[in-house]
Amino acid sequence: MIMERTAILRSLSCSSLASNRFLFRSFHRLSRSSLQPSSSSSAPRYLRRPIPALTRRSTLRHSSRLLPSASPSSSLSFNRKFSSLSTRAIATQPSPDAVGVHDEAAEKYGFEKVSEEFIGECKSKVVLFKHRKTGCEVMSVSNDDENKVFGIVFRTPPKDSTGIPHILEHSVLCGSRKYPLKEPFVELLKGSLHTFLNAFTYPDRTCYPVASTNTKDFYNLVDVYLDAVFFPKCIEDFQTFQQEGWHYELNDPSEDISYKGVVFNEMKGVYSQPDNILGRTAQQAMFPDNTYGVDSGGDPKVIPKLTFEEFKEFHRKYYHPSNARIWFYGDDDTIERLRILSEYLDMFDASPAPNESKIEPQKLFSEPVRIVERYPAGEGGDLKKKHMVCLNWLLSDKPLDLETELTLGFLDHLMLGTPASPLRKILLESGLGEAIVGGGIEDELLQPQFSIGLKGVSDDDIQKVEELIISTLKKLAEEGFEMEAVEASMNTIEFSLRENNTGSFPRGLSLMLRSVGKWIYDMDPFEPLKYEKPLMALKARIAEEGSKAVFSPLIEKFIVNNPHRVTIEMQPDPEKASRDEVAEKEILDTLKASMTEEDLAELARATQELRLKQETPDPPEALRSVPSLSLQDIPKEPIHVPIEVGDINGVKVLRHDLFTNDVLYTEIVFNMSPLKQELLPLVPLFCQSLLEMGTKDLTFVQLNQLIGRKTGGISVYPFTSSIRGRDDPCSHLIVRGKSMAGRAEDLFNLINCVLQEVQFTDQQRFKQFVSQSKARMENRLRGSGHGIAAARMDSKLNVAGWISEQMGGLSYLEFLLELEEKVDQDWAGISSSLEEIRRSLLSRNGCLINMTADGRNLTNTEKFISKFLDFLPSNSSVGTSSWTAQLPLSNEAIVIPTQVNYVGKAANLYDTGYDLKGSAYVISKYISNTWLWDRVRVSGGAYGGFCDFDTHSGVFSFLSYRDPNLLKTLDVYDGAGDFLRELDMDDDTLTKAIIGTIGDVDSYQLPDAKGYSSLLRYLLGITEEERQKRREEILSTSLKDFKEFADAIDAVKHKGVVVAVASPDDVDAANKERSNFFEVKKAL
Repeated sequence: MIMERTAILRSLSCSSLASNRFLFRSFHRLSRSSLQPSSSSSAPRYLRRPIPALTRRSTLRHSSRLLPSASPSSSLSFNRKFSSLSTRAIATQPSPDAVGVHDEAAEKYGFEKVSEEFIGECKSKVVLFKHRKTGCEVMSVSNDDENKVFGIVFRTPPKDSTGIPHILEHSVLCGSRKYPLKEPFVELLKGSLHTFLNAFTYPDRTCYPVASTNTKDFYNLVDVYLDAVFFPKCIEDFQTFQQEGWHYELNDPSEDISYKGVVFNEMKGVYSQPDNILGRTAQQAMFPDNTYGVDSGGDPKVIPKLTFEEFKEFHRKYYHPSNARIWFYGDDDTIERLRILSEYLDMFDASPAPNESKIEPQKLFSEPVRIVERYPAGEGGDLKKKHMVCLNWLLSDKPLDLETELTLGFLDHLMLGTPASPLRKILLESGLGEAIVGGGIEDELLQPQFSIGLKGVSDDDIQKVEELIISTLKKLAEEGFEMEAVEASMNTIEFSLRENNTGSFPRGLSLMLRSVGKWIYDMDPFEPLKYEKPLMALKARIAEEGSKAVFSPLIEKFIVNNPHRVTIEMQPDPEKASRDEVAEKEILDTLKASMTEEDLAELARATQELRLKQETPDPPEALRSVPSLSLQDIPKEPIHVPIEVGDINGVKVLRHDLFTNDVLYTEIVFNMSPLKQELLPLVPLFCQSLLEMGTKDLTFVQLNQLIGRKTGGISVYPFTSSIRGRDDPCSHLIVRGKSMAGRAEDLFNLINCVLQEVQFTDQQRFKQFVSQSKARMENRLRGSGHGIAAARMDSKLNVAGWISEQMGGLSYLEFLLELEEKVDQDWAGISSSLEEIRRSLLSRNGCLINMTADGRNLTNTEKFISKFLDFLPSNSSVGTSSWTAQLPLSNEAIVIPTQVNYVGKAANLYDTGYDLKGSAYVISKYISNTWLWDRVRVSGGAYGGFCDFDTHSGVFSFLSYRDPNLLKTLDVYDGAGDFLRELDMDDDTLTKAIIGTIGDVDSYQLPDAKGYSSLLRYLLGITEEERQKRREEILSTSLKDFKEFADAIDAVKHKGVVVAVASPDDVDAANKERSNFFEVKKAL
């Protein structure tokens, strides 16, 4: 599950792309739901490891990691229907004479060719093979994309909510026949060049994908994953089941028994978030009769009912080639793919698993259903206004054809895709709630669904929200959509397809998830990859019949007149969290009371035995079994991004000449230093106002549609970072936009319009922005508490951290709560503050323009930039300000209603005299993947533990995620220095650590991200010479560097500041154990 990186990188995107909602979900779902379980009724997914969004903010690392959270890759949030299927994706047509060779090779390795096509949309030759002996199907996609992808997917429908599929997904990667160590997965994390490495569980399937640009590394990853899924040690090892799933823990017979387990605590975190409880309740109520009516991730109340026998049987039954779908993608050799697979598949005979794993469709209801559920809420604030209501429809009793699905995806974008979309706009402008819940159209499961609702609703208004949703949908069916809206949606969708921008997510994986979404249900895996025909047909139908004739019947049939509707009302319950804790404690107390002294002694012994196993390192020979690269395989120089620094009208312009498929990417950067300190917290709302308020001549809806029709989107957000060796922070406002190169003039005209002509006069809309931001921040506190803790620690340790926390941390939430009152009392004052921000920031002085495209398009765009700059004021009308604030260096506990904690501790290493060396990157990654993984996650039971070294500021932070512990985790952090001092490491282990670090530094990037990274390096003063020096230091890291770093890291132990986002009970217990250790702040 992914953790948002935004807080720590303080590249806080406050306004999404105008064109940017969750349009085509292949990536959107990954980034939003599975890499964080869903917040609506979408299919939740669970990942084997949280991907710490707080990865190192390095001067070397590609800064796709630095991208703002809602930042401008519109296809990052682009809906599944068209995911990454670009009309001009990279690839070459294979030569015709290769075809005969395939047939012979396939025969030789036991496969038959079922079908073969060249698919223009992804410029790939695609062959579907079938393994004769087992019936296993293989999609082999060949093109010239160097970012190769492999995935194996099993249909894994659970019968109950014990979380078997999820626990198994974690466990199979804990050692296998060929790789008999505790966690080969972690060895791959430490020492490969992977561009993707994880596993995830859906409600009905489990996916194991890997990706790498290095062919040798890629095949190493494939072999480890194949051995893991087919021959895992976990089915014979009860202790792996205990560690990853659940077990009783008793350290001493005199103490209380508790539940522990990685998945158990992960799911406790999931069940602490109201949006997640809503999503689960909706899915289970919509599908009462099939596998979707239970939670594949596991319900913490039910997980302890799972037995080891059931766990083993589930693997035997479903993890079989006959029940698998296998995907290969990229520029590697097709025949080699089949050879590797045959070594595994030939060891099996056919199995009846495909019949046993079939997903039965849910029959449609004859009348609607209503469910009232409670969620854990804090005691503060007006609970009457904390209700949630969501309407959910199951659209069909069977899968839909591709054209209907595509049309529904288009309809979803029209209704909800942008701030100007009518259903979204009407709900938010009603004042009945604070923010939208429900993910619109969801089509990742066998049958599609549609969900929409509001949170932050007063209990008196629940009925009104339901009526408003129904009446708005009826009205849209009767009146249809404006032609401008349809054009804007069509351009947005076509742009996204053309651009094929999946961000740092491999394109081949995006395609795989898209194809598997149908293939897993025994449908054609080729169809989802082809959108050109249905899209053209849809455009032709709209042109011929009009959009109303196309969309209105769909709204009526699938939504308005569909009786399979489930309404979920969520009520806040300040007692629920403590009731759940008491209920769990009663079960455990009853268990303990029933045990003899011998039983208790045996449980304490088993607890110690498990911990000893978890904390004992693997022997060197076992570690050597995991294949890895050598340092000779690693390029000696960093990846070079072409950059030319020029000047237009006295403003610095950076040009990056890269092939971008005729798309122009631009960033316009303004200096934030003239801004008064007290105006900083208003900046995120200023950014949102620029994109979501109107001008003198255009309503905000018209402006939004114009952006959608003529560009690929515009976003505006603040970026703040320390600069190494300087006291003043780097703080900028970044305006990011993209368009086809032929539309560059429109793009710059629209950016000018957004910056200079938008009027800050709409009080009601601004009030909505405040409510939405507040709801978003409250959600982050519950779901990404580690990000809030990291930002809070930073704000105590440096000015850049303080600035970011004002715009995106707990201070920002406190500001929003005050501002909510103030909007009604002093709107004139707020409106004039927004104008003052504009006057302070907009000027040619200190402005910088960044452009990424091919040379011809860069040159053609210069005249439009020149015109754009002529419109800008030459100087800011405000003088410079100085920002000197920091929060006091006290330990803080931010208390929220939760069943898990997020624990942080940090200090500034530069303040203690440490001088940056490249080895620090290797060492901090190694600490995360060994000491913290073993102690915080494996034996501590947290879902994640990692450290982060911000080399710009010098702040070194430890963080944990969904952690059952608090003080115990801090003790682990304090032990990191001694861990390094006592470390004994052979050459193989050191080489792996170095290679893994280079993999991070050289992370795969698409052209827009390369241009953006180069811009950030320019802003932060990082030269190519420094990048080369750091790389050489990384490559020459020695054991001596690890030992020396121990003294630097001890600064965190002795001088570190602690911030935890935690439950009230755990904070009370900590303050009793260490007298007044925490200052307590109630946040929710």
